[in-house]
Amino acid sequence: MATGETGDLVSTEWLAKHLNAPDVRILDASWYLPAEGRDPKAEYLDEHIPGARFFDIDEISDSASDLPHMAPPVEKFVSRIRAMGIGDGHKVIVYDSAGLFSAARVWWLFRLMGKTDVAVLDGGLPKWKAEGHPVEDDEPVMRDRHFTARRDASRVRDVTQVAAQVKLGQEQIVDARSPARFRGEEAEARAGLRSGHIPGSMNVHYATLLNEDGTLKEADALRAAFEGAGVDLDRPVITTCGSGITAAVLALGLSVLGHRQVALYDGSWTEWGMYPDLKVATG
Repeated sequence: MATGETGDLVSTEWLAKHLNAPDVRILDASWYLPAEGRDPKAEYLDEHIPGARFFDIDEISDSASDLPHMAPPVEKFVSRIRAMGIGDGHKVIVYDSAGLFSAARVWWLFRLMGKTDVAVLDGGLPKWKAEGHPVEDDEPVMRDRHFTARRDASRVRDVTQVAAQVKLGQEQIVDARSPARFRGEEAEARAGLRSGHIPGSMNVHYATLLNEDGTLKEADALRAAFEGAGVDLDRPVITTCGSGITAAVLALGLSVLGHRQVALYDGSWTEWGMYPDLKVATG
């Protein structure tokens, strides 16, 4: 995937050249499923890209919600970002330790908060290390900076809005979960959730957008993945998944293709699958 300075993605080569640029801020947004039993903050403290700050997806969220890592209120997001030394004039580069997984969620969060000068490191920490670039275990010294947020409501959908679109069909719903989970053939990891998918939704497993090295596929392959699942790339899209993490990978892929009418269903299946009055499809 061609990457550059101002798009949705930057390459490891680009970051290596701009690692010490005063207007660049790097975030480690690693996150794992609870069943994996891994501690992303501990792994960050063990090694990270020089100068990177740790973005805690579970902590920088809406603490008033019972759902996992829902988008935080604007005020909370701003306070956390300022404390990390990120200001209005900075280019934000987000990566994770899987290659391209949870970094897309933080890319989306910044876009939701009106920050457009943000990009994902294509291939993440694995590609960075494989190419012999440096890592460190020291946390950077952080000084508060002025950060302005303007929430862009067009980038997010709640359960009421998604339920309305199931009936209206004006926005296509695209699910990033695995085919087995989408079809309801595999039980959900979270207790109490039904199996299946939102009626009328289409399935594009987020992993089909990625190369083996964790980089995003070329535009033609991205387009084929969406169109092969029945997605009309000229119409608005709502992305969804298990809890709003990999839905952002689909949003990133669509943005790379130039699709600008993309929203993310933040509650995703954790919310939809919990309510018995919401219909579920299988097969």
